[in-house]
Amino acid sequence: MTVLEKLQAVEDKYRELESMIADPDILRDMDRWKRCSKEHAELAPIVEKYRAYKKITKNLEEDKALLSEPLDEEMRHLAEQEIAALTEQQQALREAFPILLLPKDPNDEKNVIVEIRGGVGGDEAALFAGDLFRMYARYAEKKGWKVEVLDSNATGIGGFKEIVFLVNGRGAYSRLKYESGTHRVQRVPVTESGGRIHTSAATVAVLPEAEEVDVAIDPKDLRIDTYCAHGAGGQYVNRTETAIRITHLPTGLVVQCQDEKSQLKNKEKAMKVLRARLQDLAQQQQADAVAADRRSQVGSGDRSERIRTYNFPQGRVTDHRIGLTLHKIDAVLDGDLDELLNALITADQAERLKQIQ
Repeated sequence: MTVLEKLQAVEDKYRELESMIADPDILRDMDRWKRCSKEHAELAPIVEKYRAYKKITKNLEEDKALLSEPLDEEMRHLAEQEIAALTEQQQALREAFPILLLPKDPNDEKNVIVEIRGGVGGDEAALFAGDLFRMYARYAEKKGWKVEVLDSNATGIGGFKEIVFLVNGRGAYSRLKYESGTHRVQRVPVTESGGRIHTSAATVAVLPEAEEVDVAIDPKDLRIDTYCAHGAGGQYVNRTETAIRITHLPTGLVVQCQDEKSQLKNKEKAMKVLRARLQDLAQQQQADAVAADRRSQVGSGDRSERIRTYNFPQGRVTDHRIGLTLHKIDAVLDGDLDELLNALITADQAERLKQIQ
């Protein structure tokens, strides 16, 4: 099947969904109506471009037919100009079609749960984990997304040994999924009096948020423990056992949350993280190659397992997966991530196109 035949099949499906959405029988089944509406919305950008392509093609045929007729010099010149412009537009759409037809990641529109952990480097790694959290929080703010901290283990000097947070915004996973891996920083630590450059690392894991309908959890498979919440440095915040630790017995996964003063809210947040981790585990088991790749990205926090380096003395950020270096480290750490993420998305699309050609 050619690309244009595939696009025609997409348009046919789009029309079918349009009829189904307006069908009174389907309207009475709200779950089915929502599924049809969602699929219809996902196909809309493809159909819009395909219809634009067909319109341009029709106009081109009319203009070329016009040239075969007797025309004065001015009219011929205008027709030739229009043909050149339409041909350029047609070619641009042709080049975009293969990417539009790439299989869509079903998680792309979801919210994400991001886990950042300080790796090699002690206090400096914890400070860097804090820098990464602020970078993603600023990026989310620029996108109009909301950030909600689910759990954190702060250090006394302003960093985090670990922080887990939810980014709530349409398409968050489609952008941030490329951030999974080990991030390395090279700079003079604030704790270093000798002025020597140190290398530290922090790991980032990005998981699509899982809804209750996506992951079924049997309450009998959970062990829930409560304990007193701690503050930075280990001191007790209060003597009420509001902190929650949940162990999923079949898998051994453990999640905890202590950021809220309410035990119920901490439990709700911990369950969000557990569902996301269980969904991620199931996806890993279904695709061994993807799982192996993800494990190598997230790694253990060792500085040699890196996807990106933030070098302060040279003011540069280098993404080692695509060999891209930007000399604007301050802007990147202030949440200016689009140039990096756009390049990663383009590289990913190119790689996937190779695999299907």
